[in-house]
Order: sequence, then C-alpha cells, then structure tokens
Amino acid sequence: MANIFIHPTAIVDAGAVLGYGCKVWHFSHVLSGSHIGDNCILGQNVMVGPDVVIGAGCKIQNNVSIYKGVTLEDDVFCGPSCVFTNVLTPRAFVERKDEFLPILVKKGATIGANAVIICGVTIGEFAMIGAGAVVTKNVSPHALVLGNPARRTGWVSRTGEVLGSDLVCPRSGEQYEETNGQLILKG
Repeated sequence: MANIFIHPTAIVDAGAVLGYGCKVWHFSHVLSGSHIGDNCILGQNVMVGPDVVIGAGCKIQNNVSIYKGVTLEDDVFCGPSCVFTNVLTPRAFVERKDEFLPILVKKGATIGANAVIICGVTIGEFAMIGAGAVVTKNVSPHALVLGNPARRTGWVSRTGEVLGSDLVCPRSGEQYEETNGQLILKG
C-alpha cells in the first residue's frame, strides 16, 4: 500500500482497497469490499463499509459512519458526526435490511457537522449542507440548504462561497446564472 498511513488503532479489513496517499486515523474501521480513492482522509472513529465506494480527495471528519449504499464522489467533505441513514422507518425489532435505500453525494459537496442525510436522496455537485440540517429530499447542485427539514436558502460556488444576487463568486470571480431553479456556471 503505497504512501498510505493507517494509525495503529485503526482496522482495515482484508478486501478493502485504499488509494494512494490515504490516511486512516485513530479507532477507524474500513470493512471488506470498500474502495477508497486516492488522497482521502478518514478522521478518528470513522466506519466505512462494507462495500462502500468513496472517490478521491474526500475528507471524512470524526465520528462518521458510511454504510453500504452510500456513495461519495470525488472531493466530498463530511463534517464531524454527520449521519447517513439507511432505512426510512427503523425499528430495533424489525429486520429491514432488504429496505436499504442508497444515498449519492456528488462531486465537491460539503455536509456540515451533525447534519442528517435521510436515505434515498442525491446531493448535487458542490452543494453545501449546513451544520445540523436534516436532508429529506434531493439537493440541487450548488444549493445551500439549512434547517429541519433542509430548505434551499441560497447558492454556493464551486469554492464554497455563498453567492450574492449578482451570482459572482467573490473568491474565484466565476459567474453563474440561475435557469429553471438550477445554478449553472457561465461559459
């Protein structure tokens, strides 16, 4: 495993694949069948798998569990203690493993600390989920969503800057336009 750091307290099961430059920190566990892309960082007490796909460049902060059915594309940021669910109506005494619904988090999206992502949703490219938000439906690319349930309160650029009414990113100068309720990069 080239240029990979695994803390001595972490466990990486046989059959898990870690990409070049990955770091797996204290008390984390990567289960068999999981594929983690290059240059990912898994913070303390992170659980991945089994059979999870995580793209390159992802940062998963402390105390996050990524279950089977959750897919993170490249450059996704998962804030501390964010939660992914896998069934809509869980009961401890009812077996519902055949009811798991997938979650797709697209390229460059950010999920804030303690946010909850309900199964069956897709989070669009470069979307930003505010800390503590509860996402119950699909999130459009570049949308800034806050609250319980999460609602769009604005737009964010590829670099994560909240856009003003001119839809110009203050960091990069990129210009966007809103068309049919979606944000699109001009040019």
